[in-house]
Amino acid sequence: MAIETLYDKDGSLNALQGKTVAVIGYGSQGHAHAQNLRDSGVKVIVANRKESANGKLAAEHGFDPLPVADAVKQADVLIITLPDEVQPDVYNESIKPNLTAGMTLGTTHGFNVHFNTIELPKDINVIMVAPKGPGHTVRSEFERGGGVPSLLAVHQDATGDAFDIAMAWAIGNGGGKGGILKTNFKDECETDLFGEQAVLCGGLSALIKAGFETLTEAGYPPELAYFEVCHELKLIINLIERGGLNYMRYSISNTAEFGDYYTGPKIITEQTKQVMKDVLTHIQDGGFAKAFRDDYANGFKWFKAQKEADHTHPVEVVGKELRAMMPWLKPVEI
Repeated sequence: MAIETLYDKDGSLNALQGKTVAVIGYGSQGHAHAQNLRDSGVKVIVANRKESANGKLAAEHGFDPLPVADAVKQADVLIITLPDEVQPDVYNESIKPNLTAGMTLGTTHGFNVHFNTIELPKDINVIMVAPKGPGHTVRSEFERGGGVPSLLAVHQDATGDAFDIAMAWAIGNGGGKGGILKTNFKDECETDLFGEQAVLCGGLSALIKAGFETLTEAGYPPELAYFEVCHELKLIINLIERGGLNYMRYSISNTAEFGDYYTGPKIITEQTKQVMKDVLTHIQDGGFAKAFRDDYANGFKWFKAQKEADHTHPVEVVGKELRAMMPWLKPVEI
């Protein structure tokens, strides 16, 4: 089923005129939404700790960072851009006690609304605008005169104009130039989590490590293994991004394309697809959300252990050395 796609011509900024929008958090998405909406003529205030790096950045950008509770009290529309794991605590402590009937609560990801980790009053609007790109791209495309395609959803319409408010937010953030795709919190959240886990992050990270280990365990130099299973990914991803799988296959050698068809199905088998289906079910039934929240409540002990283990994986160690030989990549280390 095709998603309805809207553009600037299908809405306006009118629903935000005369309203104060509070952007909660000035990180990756927050800094873009706050500046883009302000540049679109919307009154914007920012909530962030003043002494933090993001708070100082907000001040550099002309905002006066406020405590969350103070920003909520002054706002008609809230845009929450905080990390998923900290949102419930901030919401319960500083947002929920200061909500009043008719306000609009907006999110850039559906996790906490969809999985009911926050308790929403029935007399407020709950909406989402989720740009399909990192915040720095949302900002740079806006400055260029364009916009990043964005998902839009209305979870709760208490005032009758929640959709208009969401459209105004999306248009003011540049999404109306890239395309605004109507969806719902469930579909956005579950597909986003699945993509991250099964393909973009979890699946890809595991594939890189397995490929590296297979080559080095067979006696090949780790440097060659790194180049073949990690470094050259960017070339392939760039081709796919520009023109899909067809353009990527058009651009590579016949040998590589033949190997794509010949070997790909042996790596990603029907068994792998069944595991993907199990992963999706685990997301849909709330199992992943519970595991995430439980580990966060436990100090993220499991999460930190996995981070440390992968930080010292041989593909990371040799990769750091090789990236230092390629300054044009502008290598960074965390």
